[in-house]
Amino acid sequence: MMEHIATTPFGGGRMSARQFQRQREMAGRQEKLRAGEGGNDTGRADKWQLMRALTEARAAYGIGDRTISVLEALVSFTTTRELDGSAPIIVFPSNRELSVRTRGMAPATIRRHLAALVEAGMIFRRDSANGKRFCRRDDNGVMEDAFGFDLAPLALRATEILEAAEAARAEDRAIRALRGEVTLHQRDIAKIIACALEEGRAGDWLDFTARLATATAGLGRRTAPDLLARRRDELITLRAEVENTYLSSLSEQEMSGNDLQDEHHIQNSNTDSSFEISGCEAKTGEAAISKGKAPEQKMAVSLDRLMRICPQIADYTKDGIRSWGDFLAAADLARSMLGISPDAWRKAKAAMGEQAAAVVIAVLLERGEAVRSPGGYLRNLTEKAGRAAFSVYPMLQALERSQA
Repeated sequence: MMEHIATTPFGGGRMSARQFQRQREMAGRQEKLRAGEGGNDTGRADKWQLMRALTEARAAYGIGDRTISVLEALVSFTTTRELDGSAPIIVFPSNRELSVRTRGMAPATIRRHLAALVEAGMIFRRDSANGKRFCRRDDNGVMEDAFGFDLAPLALRATEILEAAEAARAEDRAIRALRGEVTLHQRDIAKIIACALEEGRAGDWLDFTARLATATAGLGRRTAPDLLARRRDELITLRAEVENTYLSSLSEQEMSGNDLQDEHHIQNSNTDSSFEISGCEAKTGEAAISKGKAPEQKMAVSLDRLMRICPQIADYTKDGIRSWGDFLAAADLARSMLGISPDAWRKAKAAMGEQAAAVVIAVLLERGEAVRSPGGYLRNLTEKAGRAAFSVYPMLQALERSQA
């Protein structure tokens, strides 16, 4: 048991009023703990749990990861798993051994981080008369005096550090949730805008794109929470405007989600420019749906008209397209060039019919890079066709409007 320990630094090191006050406060707490007057505060903690907590709460104490590495090296010199702050916990490693346990850190760097730990109140210096770190033991091997670094302040602050770590975790969870919210709003807005541009919807989509870029500019992993919250609110407002504009551009048939109803009623005063399904074909489709099968969509638009809307598919034939057979053969070749798998192509033809599937391929060729994943796009339409919720006619109309 050490009766007298050093309280001032060796050599040119200065003793500040704050350090002196901390030592007096610690000595008072230690006396209370030894007298059993500490209450719920035992002054004890598992050293590795405490180091983990301090790592999580390091920002609250203004210390960095390398400073914590030096403290961890000091803690590793203690012989027990638990730190008991009711008495001095003095470790006295040599400079060489301390450098080894800090993974080869330079002595000058170690001294700088040790000073940071003293300043943060995590350790005290207990310097000998000549500044050396060592201990004296009696004839029975019991330590009488020790000079080095006292870890008792760390143990006495265990409760405070654990609470700070919990607060840091809570803040981190809140920031992650906020960052995730911003990302989801950004993704949804961008996809709605991209969909509207592909479909040629009415609306100031370029202005929305510019506002989205402004709202997400400069955001990164280290963005402050208050800035994230402001950007989140901006994105919520922008998302509402984008969604309302998109929904306002939908027709009543599109709002109902019934594409077959679109096919029954899409008409134009100029019969040459309309896409229609005859009553016989509509009844056939209804019957097929009632039997649980996707109907074969018969094209009620002339091949010449279709080629004027989708001319690029002719590039996939040798002698041009003169019949529906030529059109189907060209679509089969084009789908492979688009990277659409044979399985996806087979399912598309089974769900929507050969002619309608071929028209989808022709439309994809016209859209070009606007559709990033033709295979995924076709599978999505195939799934809709299986539910009788897909028609090629709105696609052709949208493409024709965009060309006009």
